[in-house]
Amino acid sequence: MNIYESCPVLESEKFILRLFQEEDCDDLLKVYGDKNALPFFNSDNCDGDNFYYATKERMEEALAFWKMSYENGWFARLSIVDQSSLTVIGTVELCLRVSEDAYNNKGILRIDVRSDYEKEDALYDITTLITPHLSEMLGCDGAITKVPIYAVERAKAMQKAGFAKSEQYLIGKTGFAYDGYWVI
Repeated sequence: MNIYESCPVLESEKFILRLFQEEDCDDLLKVYGDKNALPFFNSDNCDGDNFYYATKERMEEALAFWKMSYENGWFARLSIVDQSSLTVIGTVELCLRVSEDAYNNKGILRIDVRSDYEKEDALYDITTLITPHLSEMLGCDGAITKVPIYAVERAKAMQKAGFAKSEQYLIGKTGFAYDGYWVI
């Protein structure tokens, strides 16, 4: 199953992960306009975008870019739907890393959630819903995710999900070395 040919819908008791939709815009504005969530978003190697979108117009521009990126096979962005409220509370971004560093052929897993979901249990549930499918969807041989040093809830969730802190740097397209990656 190639994620760019057919994006799966993954479902658990708590969350649904599915390809984002334009109708998610208002809910996603509450995620990407959340200044308390911003420090947890991984914007490494993203050409200066910090993923803070404070207006509906800016969120719509991001959605258009995500759509084009998916259509070109650059990355897939899945909305995270909370089953209890049927609202979108964040996104998961997936892509295959092709590089000459330690993370070549690894899937990149970015999880962006509203600040009220930046909790160990929610992050663990989202991570374990997606990780068993990464190899099949991306053709990768493992995955990496960013966990900033101050993200204590995220670190606990990732460790519980089987990720381990890596000492290797991710080398960006400009040669900049990014740290804080965990690998599974």
